[in-house]
Amino acid sequence: MFKVGESAVYPAHGIAVVKRIDEREIGGKKKTFYVLQILERNLTLMVPTDNAEAVGLRSIISDTEVPKVYSILKMRDVKIDQTTWNRRYRDYMEKIKTGSIYEISQVLRDLFLLRHSKDLSFGERKMLDEAKALIVKELSLAKRTQESVIEQEIQTIFMS
Repeated sequence: MFKVGESAVYPAHGIAVVKRIDEREIGGKKKTFYVLQILERNLTLMVPTDNAEAVGLRSIISDTEVPKVYSILKMRDVKIDQTTWNRRYRDYMEKIKTGSIYEISQVLRDLFLLRHSKDLSFGERKMLDEAKALIVKELSLAKRTQESVIEQEIQTIFMS
């Protein structure tokens, strides 16, 4: 159970704040919903509390999990998918939709590495920015630090 005011990750949308927990009657049955405000967009979602896990709603990672994200970003001995850009785009989008920060970290790393060997398509450039934004936002909450600090740390990783 999430509490009002708590942050959570909603797959493919990013970080959300639980604004309220509402009860509604649907089909003659009372259901409890999380009312989520997506931080990056002007979007409010209602998620049934009993369906939250099934849709992938999860807590922000702990600060002890942050080093694992950084180690994924630092990996350089990885095989980058050399298929067509639209095939890669579909594969990467599936990873982003999982909501897993580790999967999203792989997408960011792979697109960054790929960018140095070829031009990214418009969709891939947009996806690179989206993956970076999702990671920066969650890591800043996990580490309780400013997003600019996280962005600088990521920039440093990719410059080395």
